[in-house]
Amino acid sequence: MCPMTSFTQVLQLAELFNYVEDVLAWAKDREGRFLWVNRAIMVMQAGESGAIDPEEFTREVQGKTDHDFCPAVLADQYQLDDDHVLAGNKIVNRIEPFRQPDGSTCWHVTNKIPLFDEAGNVIGTAGVARLFKNAGADSGPGIQFGPVLAYMRDHYQSPITNQQLARVAHMSVRAFERKFLRSFHLSPQKYLRKLRIRIAAQSLAYTDLPLSEVAHTCGFADQSHFTREFRRQFGRTPREYRAHYGSLKSPAVSSLNSAARELDAFDATADIVPSSGAERQRWSDAPDRKRRRGSSSRTARVTPQLAIK
Repeated sequence: MCPMTSFTQVLQLAELFNYVEDVLAWAKDREGRFLWVNRAIMVMQAGESGAIDPEEFTREVQGKTDHDFCPAVLADQYQLDDDHVLAGNKIVNRIEPFRQPDGSTCWHVTNKIPLFDEAGNVIGTAGVARLFKNAGADSGPGIQFGPVLAYMRDHYQSPITNQQLARVAHMSVRAFERKFLRSFHLSPQKYLRKLRIRIAAQSLAYTDLPLSEVAHTCGFADQSHFTREFRRQFGRTPREYRAHYGSLKSPAVSSLNSAARELDAFDATADIVPSSGAERQRWSDAPDRKRRRGSSSRTARVTPQLAIK
């Protein structure tokens, strides 16, 4: 373990993320309030609302939460991510769609970790999301699995076997399954299933597609299978999920492709890697919890003390 250091000192190291291309980085406290964001997030925001002075933007974002910037469906899911990470878990190499300021949709690879104080207590979270490029040597985490993730992204609507993925990775099936599990802490099929569920959740919130069509389009054998897997991950049925977030859809949105264009960013509670302690309760109670608003007040806060582990 490295020597203990203050949060201010850690931010000096975090500044390196200002010079890494296509990487978004941030840190939050236990209440989900932003403590720091990197320059790429500032540039992204500036692209939507005009030029922003970095110092002014930092002052504006500090103390605010995702609920101050995002629709409820996204902010609730970010909050669930934070809750799982605060319980000592990690989110490792998760691929997800992301809407850029120009309206186009790209894909990011996201990682999130807990932050600790000198006594080993979790006092916040930190995350990075980087652009997931087309299949190629440098397109994904672990390098060798970039083409595999791209294949999942492009063919999730159809049945995908480990044999197919192993061929894409140029490995034997056994070697592929072992190395994939080591890199992502999930089996290939579980990773694929969670990806399909995230995309289905996007469709439920932003389209009027029948549940059976959402199930079929997202690669599930039937609606019963889809409902079972969706409830296992989110703690509620697809119908209940749509009822809660149905106000997000518009009459013009009627397909998964158009739903992707409507999404600012999608970040569900999948691919959670337990690193210590028991995981907290999943999605079922998220919409009823009090939002972490009112955090915009300028009341003085004690600067957290972090330990680099």
